[in-house]
Amino acid sequence: MFSRRLRWPLERNEYSRLLAARRTAGLEILDLTESNPTRAGIAYPPAILSALGDPRGLTYEPDPWGLPHARAAVAALEGTAPGRVMLTASTSESYAYLFKLLCNPGDRVLVPRPSYPLFEFLARLENVEVAPYSLRYRERWEMDFDSLRERLTPRTRAILLVNPNNPTGSYVRPGEIEQLGRLCSQHDLAVVSDEVFHAYAIGGAARTAWEPVAAAALVVRLNGLSKLAGLPQMKAGWMVLDGPPELLREASDRLELIADTYLSVSAPVQHALPQLLRLGDDTRRRILDRVRENLRFLRGVCRPLPVEGGWYAILQLPEGLDEHALVLDLLGQDGVLTQPGYFYDFETDGFLVLSLLTQPAEFREGIARLLRRLSRMRPA
Repeated sequence: MFSRRLRWPLERNEYSRLLAARRTAGLEILDLTESNPTRAGIAYPPAILSALGDPRGLTYEPDPWGLPHARAAVAALEGTAPGRVMLTASTSESYAYLFKLLCNPGDRVLVPRPSYPLFEFLARLENVEVAPYSLRYRERWEMDFDSLRERLTPRTRAILLVNPNNPTGSYVRPGEIEQLGRLCSQHDLAVVSDEVFHAYAIGGAARTAWEPVAAAALVVRLNGLSKLAGLPQMKAGWMVLDGPPELLREASDRLELIADTYLSVSAPVQHALPQLLRLGDDTRRRILDRVRENLRFLRGVCRPLPVEGGWYAILQLPEGLDEHALVLDLLGQDGVLTQPGYFYDFETDGFLVLSLLTQPAEFREGIARLLRRLSRMRPA
């Protein structure tokens, strides 16, 4: 009766059952996985709510690309022309549009590993196949182009990347962009760069210049209010398109048809978008301050892997230590919620992913309990 696109197991795993039981019992949980800034004790400007009171929001003026003044505000932020900006309700919706644009059923997109596990769900819902390419750790995380080439088939349509990657926090470097440009030109591939964490550079600017790829291929950059302004509840994202003129025109025409079918971005949020972007500057500074404070503490008590941007840090566990057993013990016995590396499709066992967004007092206590637990566990 139901679609084969929904073939995921619906039963809760051991981790989820333990978390639900602990919450039901009202037991303490120190959450070192927090990814929602609206629940992380970040102070927000009160003017955010008043920005939604624009009376123009009472009028329905559908535009598949988004209202012109909202797109202009995004274009100024992204350093591009308004005509290259399309508004969507979220980054997830942007992916759905792009899979419709680029792929026939059964076509393939390449996604980084490790990375956020949303890609497989979004792709499968569009009948698109996902194939992972590796990020290798050599003093920093880098794209493994041998792995990427091995995954190419005649039905490969696009290379997806997250810049900076979630959870590794690694930005794409100029040398990698040049290699991507050559690869896309040779195999007629598009590049989709998810840049929702791009503004959260830790320790310096991280501008990414896509010209070497856009000279020959379609490049689509994704961003939105969810991370940029810490406002996931506002449901506003965007795509920035670049590429050779003829290819860009055809992609734009086809995307317009897709977007015109849905018209999903709400008018009040679109009218508020210029002000929400301005107000987001302050929220983003507060989030960055939080992330840097927690990272300084973490580096003072242990040795996380290097992180260049984003909200997450990675701990590499002693060799032979079972990360699954560790996260269950931490939650069940210490009341500390963490994420194992296999949630993010790490190629090997032995990693924990920690959110740097957690409130500092909770973060410090959670890390203290984690380190005590590690000191008591012996590798297999």
